[in-house]
Amino acid sequence: MKVAVFSAKKYDQDGFGQWADPSLQFSYFDSRLNSLNVKLAQGCHAICAFVNDDLSAEVLQQMSVMGIEMVALRCAGFNNVDLDTAKALGIRIARVPAYSPEAVAEHTVAMMLTLNRKLHKAFNRVRDDNFAIDGLLGFNMHGKTVGLIGTGRIGQATARILKGFGCKLLCYDVEPAEELAGHYVSLNEIYAQSDIISLHCPLNPATKHLINTDSLAKMRDGVMLINTSRGGLVNTKTVIEGLKSRKIGYLGLDVYEQEADIFFENLSEQVIDDEVFKRLLTFPNVLITSHQAFFTKEALQQISSITSDNLMAFAGGNTTGNELVP
Repeated sequence: MKVAVFSAKKYDQDGFGQWADPSLQFSYFDSRLNSLNVKLAQGCHAICAFVNDDLSAEVLQQMSVMGIEMVALRCAGFNNVDLDTAKALGIRIARVPAYSPEAVAEHTVAMMLTLNRKLHKAFNRVRDDNFAIDGLLGFNMHGKTVGLIGTGRIGQATARILKGFGCKLLCYDVEPAEELAGHYVSLNEIYAQSDIISLHCPLNPATKHLINTDSLAKMRDGVMLINTSRGGLVNTKTVIEGLKSRKIGYLGLDVYEQEADIFFENLSEQVIDDEVFKRLLTFPNVLITSHQAFFTKEALQQISSITSDNLMAFAGGNTTGNELVP
């Protein structure tokens, strides 16, 4: 079975080479999938896509003409997929629903600690032989109230870690988990009572720009906001205003709503013309990582193995339970 892998990096090739079924024949393309380069998949039976690949109606229609009947997402999110068009065209979509929730949860808490204790600043100071600690004052996580918006596997893993710090946990989800280290409240209560707010929900029409002018106004002054889920949950321009007004005291982002043209690439020799992103980088209380929260050896193994299983199930006319429908 021939599979075209888009947005492919060396670690993707290494992962599939080590953990995928050897009968799968992968062709790797480092470019993001879009309507202009989908023809690279000519002659393949399936496409393997990542978070920023374009699986809109236009691209899916071109795939259908080429005879491609399967898209294997090597990620959990699927906001970049037009599921209605896929169903109408008979193109099966499968994802990796959970590969390592602990990986993202641990990165989330690492961002909280780095912002709080200013570890990134301390690291740079010591490298410059500056051992003064003025300006590095943090706060105890113990006893602080953390609001978790979204309590799927990642939200639950984050809750378990924070419970160990002695944090008070407030949670919100449209589908509450049966067992959780915190208790469920309304979104408004999370906004009003939390010292730290962490986002762990999917991006869909109901959650797009969940963090906006109205929700920000309900938060405590100096709130810490962390997003390791999807960039579109946050209205970035509104957040910049919140940073300027000191409503937001700390901001940690592993995702960005316009990340597709920036993240996963080495742009060190180029000029980034995204003025909103560049403005974010000017704030001393902002920490941005390049969508790396998932990036552990354990997660890559799970992604490669489950993606391989999804592809092999399709080849054999079977299902895995990871298929997506509208």
